[in-house]
Amino acid sequence: MNLEERITIMGKLGRYLMENDDKLNKVKQKAYQKNKWFTEEFINYSFKNISENYLDEQILKNWVSYYHIDDNIQSQNIGVVMAGNIPLVGFHDFLSVFITGHQQLIKLSDKDDVLLAHIIDKLKEWNPKVSSLIMTSELLKDCDAFIATGSNNSARYFHHYFGKYPSVIRNNKTSVAVLSGDETREQLSSLADDVYFYFGLGCRNVTKLFVPENYNFEMLLSAFKKYDYFADLTKYRNNYDYNLALLIMNNNYYMANESIILSENENIFSPVSVLHYSFYPNENNLFEQLKNDENIQCIVGKGYVPFGKAQRPRIFDYADGIDTMEFLLSL
Repeated sequence: MNLEERITIMGKLGRYLMENDDKLNKVKQKAYQKNKWFTEEFINYSFKNISENYLDEQILKNWVSYYHIDDNIQSQNIGVVMAGNIPLVGFHDFLSVFITGHQQLIKLSDKDDVLLAHIIDKLKEWNPKVSSLIMTSELLKDCDAFIATGSNNSARYFHHYFGKYPSVIRNNKTSVAVLSGDETREQLSSLADDVYFYFGLGCRNVTKLFVPENYNFEMLLSAFKKYDYFADLTKYRNNYDYNLALLIMNNNYYMANESIILSENENIFSPVSVLHYSFYPNENNLFEQLKNDENIQCIVGKGYVPFGKAQRPRIFDYADGIDTMEFLLSL
C-alpha cells in the first residue's frame, strides 16, 4: 500500500467507528462481556477520540507532512505488544507503524483482544493489501524492532527479550493534578473526567491531587457527584467498598461521596475508586519535583494539561514523551 492509500483507509476507519453499525455494536458487546471494565460508554468515548483526534484525514496529512514521510521507507517488521488497561489503548502505536509503512506483528492483550482484532479484519475487508502489513500472533518472532507496553514487571521481561533490538518499552505510569484552590465548578467538573474516565485505569487518568494548604474539598466532591452512577456498577462498587473498608479498619482519615474516596497519601498511584491527595506549600518547587518524576505521564491543571483533556490525547501526544514516529523512521 502506498502512503495515500494508507491515509485514505484510516480516514475511512475513522468514519466507520462513529457509525451506528449493527456488527460494530455486537463487537462492543463482545468486548464488554470479555472485560467488564470496557463499558459501551467508554468504548464509544475511545472510538470518538480516535476518530476525531487521530483519524481525521487532514490531521493525518499534517502528521505525515511534519515527518516528511513518503513511499521510499525501507520496510521493517515491528513487533508490537499491546496493553489492555483501557479500550484500544495501543491504537496510536498501531497507527504509527501502519502510516510509516512498516509491517507489524501484534500481540494483543487478553484484556483487549476483541476491538482491535475487529478493526484489523475490517481493514483487510476494505483492502486485501492490509494483510501483508498487519498480522497478529501470540509469539513475536523474526522482528526487527519492538514497541511494548505493560506493567513494571512486564517491562523487565521486555527489556530481557527485546533489549538487543531497537525498541520502545513502556511501563506503569499515572497522572496527577495540581490545584490552586480557586478553580471554578466547571473546571472541577472537567477534572472529574480526568479522574473517572475508564474508571481511572489509564496512565493519563489523574490518581493524585496536589492542593494548597487548607484546601476546601467540599466543592470538588460536589462536582465529582456527576459520576455517582458508578455506585451502581458492580465491579466498581466492589472496589469502592473494599477500599473504604480498609481505610475504616486502619482508622485512616478519608473524605468520600458515592463514587470516590479521598485519602491523604504520598503515593501518586491509587487503587480504583480512590483518589490520593497531598498538600503543597510552594507550586514552583512542586513543579520541579513533578517534572522529574518518571512515573508521571502528564500533569493536569492551570498552566499544564487543561482540565478535562487528560484522556483526550491528540496525535502528537506520545506516551512517555517518546516520539514513536521518529523511532520508526530512524530504523
